[in-house]
Amino acid sequence: MRVLEHYGVMARYNAWMNAKVYDAAARLTDEARRRDVGAFFGSIHATLNHLLLTDRAWLARFTRDASFLVSLDGTTPVFTGRLDQELYADFATMRAERRKTDDDIVRWVGTLADDTLATPLSYYSAAYQRKFEHVLWWAVSHFFNHQTHHRGQVTTLLVQLGVDPGTTDFLDLLRLGTDTECA
Repeated sequence: MRVLEHYGVMARYNAWMNAKVYDAAARLTDEARRRDVGAFFGSIHATLNHLLLTDRAWLARFTRDASFLVSLDGTTPVFTGRLDQELYADFATMRAERRKTDDDIVRWVGTLADDTLATPLSYYSAAYQRKFEHVLWWAVSHFFNHQTHHRGQVTTLLVQLGVDPGTTDFLDLLRLGTDTECA
């Protein structure tokens, strides 16, 4: 298996799916996006927020760049250690931050090398109140799996609220070849 190629495609899939999910969520009212529907994080808004928060926390760990932990304006801390912390109350702002973060993920994955993936990653998790250490590829695999897991929850909630996000199949991204053709 060509792991670097896989991660590159996963980064593209992540960006493609996030755009589709945010497009679908934008068709709901703010009240509907924020309604507690019994999901793990309660609402669509809260689940999308959790994904953005954790993606940025992981990017900060991967790159050792704390700027991923502040807002686009460079002044507002975005992560205090709570996995349910609301980053952005405004959907449009959260959507813009999501796009920027997806671009950052694609760029970061493009910097990876096989030997880098085998290096140890050590970090402290405020959510779990402990230090972790393992090889980088474990964390990168978790990173992409975590995104898929929670987006699956969001797409289910969208469908339950009458909004069809369209195809979510990874193979459609590969089969159709480009992000824009998949829409």
